[in-house]
Amino acid sequence: MVSAEDARDVDLSVRIGGLRLRYPTMMGSGCYGSGEEFARFADLARIGAIVLKSVTRLPRLGNPMPRIVHTPSGMLNAIGLQNPGIDWYLEHEIGKLAERPCAIIGSVAGFSVGEYVEVTQRLAERPEIDAIELNVSCPNVASEGETFACDSRATSEVVSAARAATRKPLIVKLSPNVTDITVIAREAESAGADALAVINTVRGMAIDVERARPRLGNVAGGLSGPAIRPIAVLAVYEAARAVRIPIIGQGGIASLSDALEFFLAGASAIGIGTANFTDPRVPERIVDGLAEHLAGQGARSISEIVGRANVGFADVHQYEGDAG
Repeated sequence: MVSAEDARDVDLSVRIGGLRLRYPTMMGSGCYGSGEEFARFADLARIGAIVLKSVTRLPRLGNPMPRIVHTPSGMLNAIGLQNPGIDWYLEHEIGKLAERPCAIIGSVAGFSVGEYVEVTQRLAERPEIDAIELNVSCPNVASEGETFACDSRATSEVVSAARAATRKPLIVKLSPNVTDITVIAREAESAGADALAVINTVRGMAIDVERARPRLGNVAGGLSGPAIRPIAVLAVYEAARAVRIPIIGQGGIASLSDALEFFLAGASAIGIGTANFTDPRVPERIVDGLAEHLAGQGARSISEIVGRANVGFADVHQYEGDAG
């Protein structure tokens, strides 16, 4: 029987570049707003960080309706990066984040390297922002619409440029829609990423069989939720053997068991997204469960289990004093 005191003694903090999080839980971009919406239901002081909704240089109306479709064990979404643009965002939204009791991570999207650089620089200049996430799952209009995250050279170019624009921790969110995620992961690390978020949504679609037409207004969308967890766990497992920087594992996490799969595969922290829509207290329950589980294992910190199930993890990280 694990005592409450033993559980409290477990160190759940993690380090992402120069950013230290009290807990290894990050709320996925677009799934937690600014935290204000969830504060009535959850204790924001008991999560590690909120990743804000992605913002672009210019305002975007997003994709045509419908934008969300429920699927077995998952959800398809095609929001289309709807946001008010960086000017409005800085003037009306950022100031509200100053009192949040957890880390705040800005998410940047764009359609050219120049857009990423401008938004990264302007967002990172604000003291309310602790780190930047690069959402590189956007089409590069200068390269015939090729998605940045699906091309190693494009990934390297945009990460290098964003790295030069800020000294704050830089997290690169990778797409699973590639042949070999380790190639992209290595390029992002070499270009200056402090951490990788693995993975973004998986491309998919659903068809209305009665009307004989796609159910999403944009035809295709991104699949999230428990249905993609095995894909995400494998991606983390492979990426963790390819790079030395921390990995934030995400994709279908809704329970302690789900979270443990990612840590054991090599993730130093986890991102929780779709589960928040059905149960805002999932992050707190996972943190409580982690502390109890680790205490029961005789572990004193979360870093002791990171990569334990990953055969090649120790070879890559053997010189690090802390896996997180």
